[in-house]
Amino acid sequence: MTSPLTTSVSGGRWTPRLWGTLLVLCAAMFLDALDVSMVGVALPSIGSELDLSTSTLQWIVSGYILGYGGLLLLGGRTADLLGRRQVFLVALGVFALASLLGGLVDSGPLLIASRFIKGLSAAFTAPAGLSIITTTFAEGPLRNRALSIYTTCAATGFSMGLVLSGLLTEASWRLTMLLPAPIAVIALLAGLKLLPRSEREKDHNGYDIPGAILGTASMLLLVFTVVEAPEAGWASARTLLSFLAVAALLTVFVRVERRSPGPLIRLGVLRSGSQIRAQLGAMAFFGSYVGFQFLVTLYMQSLLGWSALHTALAFLPAGALVALSSTKVGAVVDRFGTPRLIAAGFALMVVGYALFLRISLDPSYAAVILPTMLLIGAACALVFPSLNIQATNGVDDHEQGMVSGLLNTSVQVGGAIFLAVVTAVVTANAPEGSSPQAVLDSYRPGLIVVTGIALAGLLITLTGLRTRRTQASVVVAESPQKAPEAERVAVHD
Repeated sequence: MTSPLTTSVSGGRWTPRLWGTLLVLCAAMFLDALDVSMVGVALPSIGSELDLSTSTLQWIVSGYILGYGGLLLLGGRTADLLGRRQVFLVALGVFALASLLGGLVDSGPLLIASRFIKGLSAAFTAPAGLSIITTTFAEGPLRNRALSIYTTCAATGFSMGLVLSGLLTEASWRLTMLLPAPIAVIALLAGLKLLPRSEREKDHNGYDIPGAILGTASMLLLVFTVVEAPEAGWASARTLLSFLAVAALLTVFVRVERRSPGPLIRLGVLRSGSQIRAQLGAMAFFGSYVGFQFLVTLYMQSLLGWSALHTALAFLPAGALVALSSTKVGAVVDRFGTPRLIAAGFALMVVGYALFLRISLDPSYAAVILPTMLLIGAACALVFPSLNIQATNGVDDHEQGMVSGLLNTSVQVGGAIFLAVVTAVVTANAPEGSSPQAVLDSYRPGLIVVTGIALAGLLITLTGLRTRRTQASVVVAESPQKAPEAERVAVHD
């Protein structure tokens, strides 16, 4: 069912309430990205005040990733079944409380617990928010514009988080934990008034409890295994057994989903080539960027001696470019289609990452670093909105939460996996001595891997361009409930 708010749009102009709805959803996405980027800079101060070891500090970051990446599939389907508005608002309230808890605790384990709860709540707000957009804004130019603004808020939040963390940590790391709380409360109060009421799915065939348990367990174990692999060893018995357990859980999960009358994930959706390319593209896009940011942060702070704020400002041109292009990308998508924009964006990322290989111990920011940041900013502006549009186009309203959860899972799992791979490559090439040049040389293989990940994303996207030459549109695999209507749905990618 499409929201009644959609009918209030005439002549392509949005009503104030429609803008308000979008701003509430953008605020939640902004907070998710802000929270991820802010905590990294604050880690040294947290460790010093709470007397935490390096391994414990890692879990302040990993705890969030574990809750977020592990529960996204469940969060997306829950939004479909229990109502998107209800799930979004409850999860946003939990996010605010966890933020408050994180800023007040004096214990490492409690801080990690608050981070896990925040990740868990984000696993419900992210797919619920995205599915509210896709069911409120009609497919086509209106939705494309809304999604371009929505995804831009994520990039803006990430960039602002880096800058704000550098400023706030100077006063107290607790401010970085507390800042999201009032923003979340304001968004919650506005959401109570502005968000469209959504009905629960009436025709579902019960709750897929076995699928929910298996899907959540497999994602939690996968993210946990990848996060711990660099420390435990990729070839260690613990890591290998964990991966085998993940494979076993996923195998059973697929069998359960095939037989379930109301599956957590309808596997027929993945018969669409454009859907598969969107999911794989999301993994390559976010995985390459997270790996790149990790290496660049080490390079700037550890080797060049830049402050946290100086480092954050170095990344700012990329975020500023994304923010400035937010209202324009939707129109560009309408004209050129998502595959072309995704391919162009990945090509810019590959060039940007490759150019960064020129770094030295005394680089010129304008000549060496700035071109990469601008290319990555342009790539993010093209790729991220286009991936969201491609993944959600042609999908029935009652499955938008499911697809949104699947896309966000691909983003988080891709980030966790490829960051672990990049970290392992850099660690394997770490020099025995402490020569700055030797340390810099150990970063280059990691940058090459990052470039290779982006190149893989480009190649995957190019297969869609080749397919499009022979088939103008791709029909999404029909839902069992709406099989006769599937023929009318064409994915505009």
